Amino acid sequence: MTAAKHMGVEKFSTADLTGLREELRHNHLDSWQAADVISQYLSTRGYGVSAPAARSSASRLESSGYAVELMQEEFEQLAMVM
Repeated sequence: MTAAKHMGVEKFSTADLTGLREELRHNHLDSWQAADVISQYLSTRGYGVSAPAARSSASRLESSGYAVELMQEEFEQLAMVM
């Protein structure tokens, strides 16, 4: 068992994150809009996220060019089990 699975950390699929990344990059969203998309992505997977945390994360992700590895790290920290 990997350390991540042992600790109960969610691993979002690379394919899902890549699709989300493309949506965020190509729709030229501002941080508020990107935060809404991120929140929706997480909620469809059974997680909640606070709006301020999602906006902060969206800003960090935008400045990184929405790197998939960073998205994984951010979402692991953002996702709250509902």
